[in-house]
Amino acid sequence: MSMVYLVGAGPGDPGLITVKGRELIERADILVYDYLANKEFLKLAKPCCEIIYVGKKGGDHTLPQNEINDLLVQRAMEDEDAVIVRLKGGDPYVFGRGAEEAQELLEAGISFEVVPGVTSAVAGPAYAGIPLTHRDYASSVSFITGHEDPTKAKSAHNWDALAKGTSTLVFFMGVKNLPMIAENLMKHGMKPDMPVALVHWGTTCHQRSFVSTLDSVAEEAVALGYKAPSLIVVGEVCRLKEELEWFELRPLLGNGVVVTRAREQASGLLSQLGELGACCYEFPTISILPYEDDSHISKEIEKLGSYDWLVFTSVNGVKHFWATLEAMDLDARALGGKKVAAIGPATAEALAERGIRPDFVPEKYVAESVVDGLLKLGIKGAKVLIPRAKVAREVLPEKLREAGAEVTILPVYETGLAENDPQEILQALENDEIQFVTFTSSSTVENFFELIKPEVFRKYRDAIMLACIGPVTSSTLEGYGFEADIAPEEYTMAGLVDAMVTAVS
Repeated sequence: MSMVYLVGAGPGDPGLITVKGRELIERADILVYDYLANKEFLKLAKPCCEIIYVGKKGGDHTLPQNEINDLLVQRAMEDEDAVIVRLKGGDPYVFGRGAEEAQELLEAGISFEVVPGVTSAVAGPAYAGIPLTHRDYASSVSFITGHEDPTKAKSAHNWDALAKGTSTLVFFMGVKNLPMIAENLMKHGMKPDMPVALVHWGTTCHQRSFVSTLDSVAEEAVALGYKAPSLIVVGEVCRLKEELEWFELRPLLGNGVVVTRAREQASGLLSQLGELGACCYEFPTISILPYEDDSHISKEIEKLGSYDWLVFTSVNGVKHFWATLEAMDLDARALGGKKVAAIGPATAEALAERGIRPDFVPEKYVAESVVDGLLKLGIKGAKVLIPRAKVAREVLPEKLREAGAEVTILPVYETGLAENDPQEILQALENDEIQFVTFTSSSTVENFFELIKPEVFRKYRDAIMLACIGPVTSSTLEGYGFEADIAPEEYTMAGLVDAMVTAVS
């Protein structure tokens, strides 16, 4: 029979899932996830995995809890030997109703395991600079549901004990009932000036938080527009927020950034932006396609002895050239005696990972600078091989030929328009959730406006900064009637990110 794993997805930051939880997602045949589980985890699932969304958003359940229980039981019985992962936000057993799901599985005779997750009650305050315990302020902590019906005759909570204890209090799902919570605590003896913090979407790029006092927090929360999901933290430890906060100091926190690079290339930029707090929208406009028949590549590799220089213009060029090289049972020694140029630090790094230290990396990554540097190294009269995309700008080979080099272009991969539904981006534009669109090549510009027409994008232009790498990319953008707001002098990902940070600082 199938095994069902109740896996805690953590509080929102995808880096906070456990190693075991990640491994199970990668193994899953069926993945059942809810509203609070980061969608980034879905990318970990294998292509044949069946993915089922069950909602669990406050006040808007795609499936009620009893139907989720039935779903897990039904699929476990129907799908013999399946690995079923029930991915739940936070921890399954901390206000996650995981125990109810486990009881239903047990009653049906289905095997299950629980994989704990980092609960938002701990992670959200920590990211906001609030330790739940501190030897000077609190030696215990209480987790409490704030999701009580305020009209019922009697509360399930012992408000007297909560108000007069020395614990830090953390209320889940309590924003709607915040006035009632504050009133009950004060009515049972808690001082009105007790510090209270709200943490909204803790550990995510949308996190924001503030500290108030018990007698003012409900009014301030309304004025600041705080809604679910938000944690309420009550206690003296909230005084430490100003001193210990760190996450909300990230310079791009909350800024929506569209990344148009090919999926295979985007990870580095996404990682840099994510570390700075940006909300990244991965919208690859280019697809990278290897050649099914790479015989033309192997023929040139067999003739490597006749070349003096190899010039790699991209990481993809290195990757696909090396794939054929290794398929021929060759390695870096095949380049012995050849001089190698890398156009850009990322390309140089890709070569270094394969045992090749480039003889030349230009200071500026435009054709003129490349040719000037190569001329000084004796490129005139040399035979040059350029492994690159099938369709690319001809400026570099033309300049090299003008300089007296004999140039052969070797297409090692193809690029095409990515099949991408622009609906998520259009909705985010409509909701004012995007502040930057990044372009890293002319192709990303051309394909972006193939997927989202210029006349549609123009409606949102005033609220968005367009960031380009290199003058050629900026020039292509101008051809569509838009000017780059950000065009760093250093034509690299790091230069682009630094310029974006400067733009918001």
